[in-house]
Amino acid sequence: MLQNNELEWNEELDEQEEKEIGEKKTAIVTEEQAGVRIDKYLTAIENEISRSYLQKLIGDQLVTVNGKAIKANYKVSAGEQVSYIVPYPVDLNVEPEDIPLDILYEDNDIIVVNKPKGMVVHPAAGHYSGTLVNALMYHCKDNLSGINGVMRPGIVHRIDMNTTGVLVVCKNDKAHQFVADQLKVHSITRRYEAIVYQTFKEENGTVDAPIGRHPIDRKKMAINHKNGKRAVTHYRVIENLGRSFARIECSLETGRTHQIRVHMASLNHPLVGDTVYGREKDPFHLEGQALHAKVLGFIHPTTKEYMEFSAPLPAYFTELTEKLKNK
Repeated sequence: MLQNNELEWNEELDEQEEKEIGEKKTAIVTEEQAGVRIDKYLTAIENEISRSYLQKLIGDQLVTVNGKAIKANYKVSAGEQVSYIVPYPVDLNVEPEDIPLDILYEDNDIIVVNKPKGMVVHPAAGHYSGTLVNALMYHCKDNLSGINGVMRPGIVHRIDMNTTGVLVVCKNDKAHQFVADQLKVHSITRRYEAIVYQTFKEENGTVDAPIGRHPIDRKKMAINHKNGKRAVTHYRVIENLGRSFARIECSLETGRTHQIRVHMASLNHPLVGDTVYGREKDPFHLEGQALHAKVLGFIHPTTKEYMEFSAPLPAYFTELTEKLKNK
């Protein structure tokens, strides 16, 4: 029986405090965020849920400010505590959808895909269709592992909605167990490319700092020496871009939620486009952080041979790289 091994990698599905209705999240309004409508504020801090769904939560009185339900036209003030409950799905049937997949490799045990920007890996609040799981169910039919339940068939790990790149999905429970065991002992090769603020003087480095839930904003992760789990990111500077940016490669020794984003922000090198851990306004108007899961390597569950896959950099990434060389 799998002992939550699938929770050990980047963007792991962290255990949340059980609530009768759903998952409760809390945030404190900053000075910069003050004065905007509650729905706009929630959209800014909750990039995994659509604005229309957040508006529905307000209408259902599942959003409170300082403990009191508010109306949709309410404007937030600095220092206020905003709480909202995202209901758990009830009797949800995940439907197959004919969505094109960029398949890098496929056999009877696994399928390796290059996930595009803006695609959620599995169904969750506000995203019950258009996910990678919906596409996989159409492509693979019933040939997906069931260890992670009906909401996440085949899914061993995930990456952010706005992170692109390579993912492995398992077609049967035996393959799932085998890959999950590799995740647990951190033996899988994981190399990402990112574009960050500020140039580097050094050529490489390592961040070894524990990551856990942010003590106030439960949506965010943070370096947490009290309750965090060990997190290690090795980085290498590919090239400095102009006077204010750099393109780097990050290798994960461990895999915690938002690990690269949190670690690079802690060095004052936040990812370009990351409005959660970096600058609140993105001057380049990207769709989320400039982060790409480029290389994934692991031992195949049946052949027991090491296999490595690479996903080409997306067009926006290479275009941004060229643009920043002149900044």
